[in-house]
Amino acid sequence: MTTLTDRPGTALLVIDVQNGVMAASLDSAAVVERIAGLVERAREEGVPVVWVQHSSEELPRGSEQWEYVPGLQRADGEALVHKQYGDAFEDTDLEDVLAAAGAGRLVVAGAQTDACIRSTIHSGFTRGYDVTLVGDAHTTEDLSAYGSPPPAGVVAHTNLYWSYQRAPGRTAAVVPSAEVAFTA
Repeated sequence: MTTLTDRPGTALLVIDVQNGVMAASLDSAAVVERIAGLVERAREEGVPVVWVQHSSEELPRGSEQWEYVPGLQRADGEALVHKQYGDAFEDTDLEDVLAAAGAGRLVVAGAQTDACIRSTIHSGFTRGYDVTLVGDAHTTEDLSAYGSPPPAGVVAHTNLYWSYQRAPGRTAAVVPSAEVAFTA
C-alpha cells in the first residue's frame, strides 16, 4: 500500500504519447491502441487521467511533433502536465494534480521507456506512490546506435526489473493492459 495514506485513489498517467516521440517507437500503433483502451476504462470507472506532455528543442511547444497522437484525445477537465525533463515530477505541478485527485497509486503508460517512463516510475515510487507499469503499453525508439539494447530489449528489461522493485510501504508491479485494475 502507498505510504501516502490520505490518498486512496488511483490515477492513470499517460506520458509523452506525442507525434514526435511515437513516430519511430517500437510497435507504436498497438501501444497507442492499448493506451486508448486504458483511458476509456479509466474514464468509465471515474479514475483521473493525467496527461503528461514533454517539450524540448526536438518537441517545440505548439508544433505538430509536440501534439499528442491522433488516437488519443484529452477530455475536458482532465489534467495536463507540461514538462521539460524526463521525470514528470521534476519542476511540474504533477504532485499537486495527484494530491488534488487523492491519488496514491499510479498506473503508468506511454513513452519513452528508457527515459521519461523510467525516471517517472522511479520518482513516483520514491515519493511514496504505489506504481504499476503497464507492461504492454510503453515503448521507445531504437537507440542501439548509442549503445542501448534494441527497443524490445529495453521494454522487456524495464518490465523485468520493475516487477521486482520493492520498498517499505509501497508496491511496484508490471501488468498487461488487459489486467490493469484501477482499484487497489
